[in-house]
Amino acid sequence: MQLERLAPSLKLLPCVVLSDRPTDDEALAAFSAGARGYCNTHAAAQVLVQVAGVVLQGGLWIGESLMQRLVGATSRMQTSADVIVSPIKRAWAEHLTEREKEVAITLATGASNKEIARSLGITERTVKAHVGAILEKVHVRDRLQLSLVVNGQAPGQAPGQAQRQNLI
Repeated sequence: MQLERLAPSLKLLPCVVLSDRPTDDEALAAFSAGARGYCNTHAAAQVLVQVAGVVLQGGLWIGESLMQRLVGATSRMQTSADVIVSPIKRAWAEHLTEREKEVAITLATGASNKEIARSLGITERTVKAHVGAILEKVHVRDRLQLSLVVNGQAPGQAPGQAQRQNLI
């Protein structure tokens, strides 16, 4: 991949990889090489503007299927030490309604909005509203961070590492 060859000189520049036929494996390779975003070459102009905005603000632009894989993987990161749930690990749900807790827990398994809606008997639009409210209340930026929090891993924390800090 060209990005790997250019990576040393791109350390200070946010880079977005565009692909004619995007795949999760290619996206993972791009992120491993230092890319901050990955999307389809044929994306609409307004999507490319969103990608640029997210990346320029220090975020990552990750496709939906890869995000679901990552979120699903966080639910499998539990260790035997996670059997005892500490107050810090439960704190994420403190200000959520019961329905928001259900949505967050289902989301943390890697479910899409459509799957969450189907399993909880609500509309996708309602799921989107709940997810937005949850992200705000839990003070996380995206579904991946929320999944890490719900599954007992503060964002950026290695699995099994003791949690001694605030969640965000």
